[in-house]
Amino acid sequence: MPHFDPQPALRHALQAAQWAGLRYSRESTQTRAVRNDAPEKNDTTLEEGAMCEVLIDGHFGYAATADLSNAGLQRAFDQAITTTRATAGHKVHPFTDAHRAAVQGVYQSPAQKPLATTPLALITDCLLAASKAMAIGDKVVNRSAHAAVIQTHIDYYSTNGTHTTQRFDMVDITVAATAAEGMQSQTRTWTHTGQFGGEVFDVAAFAQQGLRVATEALELLAAPNCPSGTMDLILMPDQMMLQIHESIGHPLELDRILGDERNYAGWSFVQPTDFGTLRYGSPLMHVTFDPTKQNAMASYAFDDGGSPARREFLIEGGVLKRGLGSVESQERTGLPGVANFRSSSWNRAPIDRMANVNLEPGTSSLDDMIASVEDGILMSTNRSWSIDDYRNKFQFGCEHGRLIKNGKLAGVVRNPNYRGVTVDFWNRLGAVGKDEATYGTLFCGKGEPSQVIRVGHSSPACLFRGVEVFGGQS
Repeated sequence: MPHFDPQPALRHALQAAQWAGLRYSRESTQTRAVRNDAPEKNDTTLEEGAMCEVLIDGHFGYAATADLSNAGLQRAFDQAITTTRATAGHKVHPFTDAHRAAVQGVYQSPAQKPLATTPLALITDCLLAASKAMAIGDKVVNRSAHAAVIQTHIDYYSTNGTHTTQRFDMVDITVAATAAEGMQSQTRTWTHTGQFGGEVFDVAAFAQQGLRVATEALELLAAPNCPSGTMDLILMPDQMMLQIHESIGHPLELDRILGDERNYAGWSFVQPTDFGTLRYGSPLMHVTFDPTKQNAMASYAFDDGGSPARREFLIEGGVLKRGLGSVESQERTGLPGVANFRSSSWNRAPIDRMANVNLEPGTSSLDDMIASVEDGILMSTNRSWSIDDYRNKFQFGCEHGRLIKNGKLAGVVRNPNYRGVTVDFWNRLGAVGKDEATYGTLFCGKGEPSQVIRVGHSSPACLFRGVEVFGGQS
């Protein structure tokens, strides 16, 4: 519970507004980093405040404050009322309090060992173990390990009876080794991001991952450059995360389709008339929005407008079914959406954001997919991305490549890249693995003013037929 009573300020807002809501947020972040066996970062940050929201003449308006006294909250509501009155005459679409759910409930991240009781010294020990394990030769010139542990508490209240409490324990880990010789350098990375607790901090596991990425960085340094040509492509789950994020998640955001993001994040090639008809990919393609997924970074019970979170199919059998749009965007477009009205902080108003967007597992084993490829390549771990403003034409690069010849894995190659056009690319989906992995990121940017938010993506390995592949600079 917050350390203040929101009800007097909510009652104050009702003197002028038809509805009012208050979202309180408190977030602590502890960051540790090690580079080449030396501690590099030891930070603790705390953010706390409230977003006050009102509905006047069919228009929602906001004001935020870090002053959580009753007087401070009332001033924020007064500011929201003044701004909303001034802008209501220019609203794009009228809304009612029916667009804010009346709900009650609680969510808690499924941490086995709460982050609040996890010793910070253990986190540093894990990072040091990873760094030391990467010291396997003079060519390994940079060894870095980073961990952020984030604890977030959100309470949401409204004048129509809503009260939800959500508590999140989140961890973001990166271990990276860079090997260099002459003008050439190669990096291998391990990441582990999601809603976890202290159970993920295991010294031996960090050392094991450190040794692996350093060994693979040296292997890449000695490898030939990726060949160029049209060939079959297998993407591992850690690259599928980026492929899903950029070519499914962003183009399906309804506010982007409506043009709300065109000044900053861009448009979408998807049109409102495409829903229910567009063959986005092959019949093997089943994509869900799932904020209920265990341990995924963007799992929650309610979005920041109070809408209950549910698993929904966005694409089923390759056909586009549903967009990533909150109740407001659903009202504006007449299209089905999801509970994805999300904000990055107490001082940002919610907008349409992806959360956990996942490619559902299929029936193929990785060995079966490899065996079906005569001439191809397997790529892992994103390192670069470029995609146009419509989320249509893209070019992505990976850290690690492995050639496939006559159904068998062959030599390692460095600087592997591939390019494509979204719908054509997904229609080349020829096999979907049966074993999925979940990844996440703290850094998905969108909105004006900018909002950097957390997302998650689960996927198995996938096989795409006849993709344009090319190498980077030697």
